[in-house]
Amino acid sequence: MNNVVALILGGGRGTRLYPLTKMRSKPAVPIGGKYRLIDIPLSNCINSGLKRIYVVTQFNSVSLHHHVHSYSFDKYSHNFVEILAAQQTCENGNWYQGTADAVRQNLNYLRQRYIDHVLVLSGDQLYRMDFRAMLATHKAAGADVTIASVPVTRERAPELGIMRIDETGKVVGFLEKPQDKELDYVRTDARLIDERGVASHGREYLASMGIYLFNRDTLIDILEKTDYADFGKEVFPAAIRSKKVQLHLFDGYWEDIGTIRSFYEANLSMAAANPVFDISPAEHPTYSKSNFLPATRFGGAHIRASLVADGCSIGEGALIENSIIGLRSRIGENCVIRNSIIMGQDYIGNLDAATKETPPNQPPLGIGDNTVIDGAIVDKNCSIGCNVSITNPNEIQNTSEKFFGMIRDGVICVEKGAVLPDNWKLGALL
Repeated sequence: MNNVVALILGGGRGTRLYPLTKMRSKPAVPIGGKYRLIDIPLSNCINSGLKRIYVVTQFNSVSLHHHVHSYSFDKYSHNFVEILAAQQTCENGNWYQGTADAVRQNLNYLRQRYIDHVLVLSGDQLYRMDFRAMLATHKAAGADVTIASVPVTRERAPELGIMRIDETGKVVGFLEKPQDKELDYVRTDARLIDERGVASHGREYLASMGIYLFNRDTLIDILEKTDYADFGKEVFPAAIRSKKVQLHLFDGYWEDIGTIRSFYEANLSMAAANPVFDISPAEHPTYSKSNFLPATRFGGAHIRASLVADGCSIGEGALIENSIIGLRSRIGENCVIRNSIIMGQDYIGNLDAATKETPPNQPPLGIGDNTVIDGAIVDKNCSIGCNVSITNPNEIQNTSEKFFGMIRDGVICVEKGAVLPDNWKLGALL
């Protein structure tokens, strides 16, 4: 893999994940209690032996930069994880206009002689893949471009970009989010899926995963001869017409974390007894920033079907069910937390007494005694008082920002750094 370089695209605004992206870029959003979304593609690269990695950033990127800088390799190995932030140059003074334009503005980094292939990845997907298998598919087919694909059912196909292939696995057609009769045009004979070692099981549509492997010269040629701004909508469809584009079939868990609901469900699924996606199995670990935190302290709490990260303190009589508890979380006595994601804290707070930094009449950092949280995402560094109720009994699907957060896709989202005083009730505002 020494002749392959990875480009992880992490510069989007992530508007559908708002308010989690109000103060950070989408790939910097915490997942699984102690990781961030960017850790997934980075770990997939490292576990595949691909250790020359660029992360392309633009929007709300400070926390992402801080996190990515924690990755390092032996300085004598010529391996790296480097940031390519949007910047003005003599050739271009504009912000990135899309995923393809972001790569175009950084082509100089891809002209190095050792690079033969460029792997383009998204920074906001949840999956586990060995990219060496994709490179083998690419070379065996003599392809200019190879795209990873996962088979999906007809019900899911209208949400995704769907491809059509010939008998050799060459991509010959593509439709973005096909509807109604268009679905018949891009349906794939189940035999072509089964013959490639993947049981179709009624899945007759090949969805693009947004993972592209280019011959380096092919990528440079496409980007220099066009003004295409987006890979999925422009570069890839154009490549099908003029280049040999090969399919690499993948049959594993894959989730595009595009909405609050998909983020919420994907996270909570990790807490199940037999999770459909194990965040960090021994044979394929997920790497992240080392925090050097103490073990979590439990004070007679009852915890079921949940993940609890390092450095937490959970009070006497607390009940936690089907939830994710993030780093350094402070949870008071007799709290009830169900079906929720508590993202934790960036620094240690004190539930017992306000610190010098705590303004008057503000609860200390953490979650106070006797508080109930159900069906919510509580972002980092929140100060939630005692006897607070954060629930949505009427199953309201969406609200505007009116309570230090909002409800999106039926999920309560308490924004980063929110302050909810003692006895505060969400229901009183709905």
